[in-house]
Amino acid sequence: MSAPAVLPHRDAVVAALEAVNLVVGRGSAPDPLPADRMYVAVYTAPGESVPESLADRRTDFQTIVQVTCVAPDDERCLWLADKVRAALWAPLVVAERVAYRAEEMGGPPVQRDDDVTPPLYFLPIQYMIRSTS
Repeated sequence: MSAPAVLPHRDAVVAALEAVNLVVGRGSAPDPLPADRMYVAVYTAPGESVPESLADRRTDFQTIVQVTCVAPDDERCLWLADKVRAALWAPLVVAERVAYRAEEMGGPPVQRDDDVTPPLYFLPIQYMIRSTS
């Protein structure tokens, strides 16, 4: 038995998003940016291994993943959010783990980023990711 790792969980989220044809960046915007300027960026916390029982076998794992939707207007940003939700609706496939369905934790409203020209809209959505051995 080995300690649960965060990268396979992040990679499972990315794979689920790419499976619905989203352009995905890991920890930043994808490079190069898509011509339509629509993409999602996945940010992952280090997570934590947690005991499965009082025996303190730390085989369970949980982490927060933020998926930030970016688009030229708020409507397309919300469209991306719907695609993300659909992609993460089924349980994730994490190598050598049994993963649960991602738990939506919400996020703030769509916001406009005027620091780029032309402006972009973004919407960060957080998900709790859990798995066990």
